[in-house]
Amino acid sequence: MQTRPIDETYTIEIDDIDRKIIAELNLNGRISYTDLAKEIGLSRVAVQSRINALMDGGVIERFTAVINPERIGIHVSAFFNVEVEPKHLHAVADQLSTEPFVTSLYHMTGPSKLHMHGLFRNNQEMEHFLKDKLYTLPGIMSVDCQVLINRYKSRMGMRL
Repeated sequence: MQTRPIDETYTIEIDDIDRKIIAELNLNGRISYTDLAKEIGLSRVAVQSRINALMDGGVIERFTAVINPERIGIHVSAFFNVEVEPKHLHAVADQLSTEPFVTSLYHMTGPSKLHMHGLFRNNQEMEHFLKDKLYTLPGIMSVDCQVLINRYKSRMGMRL
């Protein structure tokens, strides 16, 4: 777990070896340091040191499992554009970020827009979230909702 804040005012320089390490971790986040070292052509200690440096520098934020929501009974994936009165924007964002249904939340360009993704077991659960959680927040001006039909690609890693 990260214990100190990351200074986001500077950019971390990564080299081709770091890129190879990250690419391998994107394919298999559970790969051992030993196996990763063999793939990259470095020692286990060197790979571990580089991964620790990437984590300390905030390049690698965390390791996590990617879950298929439908396999565990979560069938509604929805995207929301939420327009909020500017004076309430940060309070609304803070509150929504604590909601377990909300998987991502971004402040977007435009007139105080929050872009949010949520996962729900069914339409009734989404309706409950909207009525009891979202619409009751102070400063909500409008909510536009789009339900996902088919996922073709999700961001799992990124181009380096």
